[in-house]
Amino acid sequence: MSEQMSGLTSEQASGPESDQASSPARYFEGELGRMPLARSVVDRAGERRTDDEWLAAVWADPGTRVFAVDDSRAEAVLDPEAGLVFRPGAVFDAGYPEAERYFLGLDDDDVAYFAVSVGAPGPDGRPTASTAGSASTPGAALTSPEPPAAEAAPALGELRHVREVAAVLPDRDGGLLAHAIGLDNWHRTHGFCSVCGNPTRITYAGSVRKCDHCGTEHYPRTDPAVIMAVVDSDDRLLLARNSAWPANRASVLAGFVEPGETLEAAVARECAEEAGLRITSVRYLGSQPWPLPRSLMLGFTTTVDDATLNLDGDELGWAKWYTRAELKEAVNTGELLMLPTDISIARRLVNHWYGGDPVAH
Repeated sequence: MSEQMSGLTSEQASGPESDQASSPARYFEGELGRMPLARSVVDRAGERRTDDEWLAAVWADPGTRVFAVDDSRAEAVLDPEAGLVFRPGAVFDAGYPEAERYFLGLDDDDVAYFAVSVGAPGPDGRPTASTAGSASTPGAALTSPEPPAAEAAPALGELRHVREVAAVLPDRDGGLLAHAIGLDNWHRTHGFCSVCGNPTRITYAGSVRKCDHCGTEHYPRTDPAVIMAVVDSDDRLLLARNSAWPANRASVLAGFVEPGETLEAAVARECAEEAGLRITSVRYLGSQPWPLPRSLMLGFTTTVDDATLNLDGDELGWAKWYTRAELKEAVNTGELLMLPTDISIARRLVNHWYGGDPVAH
């Protein structure tokens, strides 16, 4: 079995920084720095999505890199170096001939990248939505057994959850993963037309679904959400706890943008609704896709003069202002064992205010 067929390609990345120096980044870091799910060194090559002849040719090219995705998981390895597992398209033709495939783009050497949705088919023949990466199932398992494979095709390896691998993947793979799971989550929930109710089909190489009955084209949904580090006049940071969270978990405030609302207005509304705070300034810091399942997190820092809290009692069950020394002590004593995960923009906002990582020893 060839090296590609059995696992990693010969050009497996050597770590989170490995392809940064050799390939120009197609993203801007902003004040929050490089975030695991906000990296990309692959050109999405949107002009190629309607070129069926070209797509067929690159799919058949043994140099094309294809990886398996299932909801919020993808085939990946952690040792000896973290990376997605790329296989030739022929492997998926044999093992998953009816699976949907998504063209993700081209690198600087014109190597093409695809993801293939390998989830178990539901009653309509399409992959069913997994609960492993659902935002409604916190604490779900991060890994799963290998999916079923046809007898003639090599079995896939372990599918690992984005939360497990995003922080250790190299830039190229991190960007591909965020793109692929975002598409896969969307395709799973849009198998039928919202206009007429008839089935839709994949088109534009995975970037559009079309209803042949009424002709409507459906584009991937992205839900904008604001997330903010709220700081008072004493330079204290507000951390809060969702009513459903365990007692030692906390994060910054966040909420979805409503129709017809600016980002700044959403920041002000969320602070008022959740904590009873009236903001006095707001400043944008950076953004990060959060494809669990389909959010774009837009990060801000905002200030208040009056630090009096009036929690809504519904979404937020607890909140507290912290100085830097108090936050460090809370982490050390176990009062706060669960700050936002390292791959999240929430953690970057905390670190940005703190001037480093409060969890670091």
